[in-house]
Amino acid sequence: MHRLVVFIVPVFALLMACEFAWGWLKRRNTYRFNDTLGSLSQGMLSQALAVCTQLFQIGLYAMVYPAVALWTRPSFWDSAMGWIAAVLLFDFFDYWLHRAGHESAVFWAAHSVHHQSQHFNFSTALRQESTVAFLGWAFYLPMAVVGVPPEQFGLAGLIVLVYQFWIHTEHVGKLGWFDRVFSSPSNHRVHHAVNDGYVDRNYGGMLVVWDRLFGTFAEESERCVYGTRKALASFDPLHAIFGPYAPLLRDSWYTRRWRDKLAVWFKPPGWRPADVAARFPEPAFSLEDAKQLHDPALTRAQVVSAALHFAAWVGVTLAFLWNADDLSQRAGLLLLALSAGGFWAIGTVLDSRIRLRWAWCAQAALLALSAVLLA
Repeated sequence: MHRLVVFIVPVFALLMACEFAWGWLKRRNTYRFNDTLGSLSQGMLSQALAVCTQLFQIGLYAMVYPAVALWTRPSFWDSAMGWIAAVLLFDFFDYWLHRAGHESAVFWAAHSVHHQSQHFNFSTALRQESTVAFLGWAFYLPMAVVGVPPEQFGLAGLIVLVYQFWIHTEHVGKLGWFDRVFSSPSNHRVHHAVNDGYVDRNYGGMLVVWDRLFGTFAEESERCVYGTRKALASFDPLHAIFGPYAPLLRDSWYTRRWRDKLAVWFKPPGWRPADVAARFPEPAFSLEDAKQLHDPALTRAQVVSAALHFAAWVGVTLAFLWNADDLSQRAGLLLLALSAGGFWAIGTVLDSRIRLRWAWCAQAALLALSAVLLA
């Protein structure tokens, strides 16, 4: 499975280049250098983490399957109807996991990584979460009960995930009847927007039918403003991943009632106990503020440094994925840590928070250690 990702990456890169070229020709570019590198760094890290968390990716599903599967007929699951059923089932349960990712604070802390970009393009599609698998694996266990084999479960998930790549673009308008049935660029732009009428809408991965059935559909009617209501304002991937948990930890620690200490994690995002809301007030959301881009000025040297180091870490990550099955768990964890450090250093350069000479020293050490582990 990891090697399949290596083959898919060049296809995604080509499609991003085509989208960028189209935007440049139409004088409507939707890419920004620092934002794109930030999103792609998240994508690379999520794949590296997936190597080290197979238990949560598919392992628990495979362990439960033999004990609970009710319909284990290969003649059905190997047929075209079986594959269609597996994909539809995955999309259905993915809808509920996705919805939980917006309606429960701890799930939102994990999922919000995908929404942090203030742009909407193919690179945003690759801005995948790293910690959702730790929380979301249980949502798919009904598929094991139905009898979807583990390998088919994994491939159905990949199909649903790859489908969603193309709907992350501003260059495709409304598509008529297609928008009423399937997740489409128009429907998904709404999902990523922070406008009042768009928040927590259009969760469907492949089908928007689920949203129409369960009352979470909204049609695109005004220009979308992208990002999160609490802006990340950083290209540091580790801050992007772990930062959303900080307010939950703070509020849970300082609130006096034990019931509220637990509720902080499971109430809708933004809910806060009255005592900590009074002690640590937060400004109200403003759409005009959300339109302000985090865009630190970069020198040419910073741009070149970030680009070179990003290319190097993409190479390391792809080599890691290619050799994943032959590496020990310890080597995998070390490569994950080194990759996280490398992408973190790129983010600090993009945020102008580190001197270039220190960034180069850190990158040289991290890349050298990675080369030794992959040799």
